[in-house]
Amino acid sequence: MTTMYAALLRGINVGGRRKVPMADLRALLTSLGHDAVRTHLQSGQAVFASAHGDEDSLAADLARAIEQRFGFPVDVIVRDHAYLEAVVEACPFPAAELEARQLHVTYFSAPVAEERFAPVDRAAFLPEEFRLGDRALYLYAPDGLGRSKLAEALAKPGVNKGVVATSRNWNTVTKLVELTGP
Repeated sequence: MTTMYAALLRGINVGGRRKVPMADLRALLTSLGHDAVRTHLQSGQAVFASAHGDEDSLAADLARAIEQRFGFPVDVIVRDHAYLEAVVEACPFPAAELEARQLHVTYFSAPVAEERFAPVDRAAFLPEEFRLGDRALYLYAPDGLGRSKLAEALAKPGVNKGVVATSRNWNTVTKLVELTGP
């Protein structure tokens, strides 16, 4: 039985650095034995079907293949359709009432505890807010991610130490559910 997955690549094709052409990424995923390979945008999303492996081993295999092919390391998170759909359903913010640029999800490579974010003074960043989910952080940034001071605080190395974290706007979050769906 095959499962549909999304691969989230962190920090590629940004500012002309760490270029990974989407056609090459599709070919790489196909060479790893995956089927129904598609990419979304140029910023590091791919979907594929696989009958073998778990999310962590699929991510490690893809990260290794990317480094061998392109010559630089890339952090990869792989999540299946059921997880991606659960993230959308569990959104603590009124997604239907917000612009996509106001709502983001940061996916983590492992579960994170609330204590990790204790140094972040939530009240100091209002009206921006965040809430934790299952290996995910939901960020409401009314002025967008580019102007978000809370996003800056949440991206500090001390906050994300020991986990891979990569963020996507709400349009991409929901598109990945669609692309991995039946």
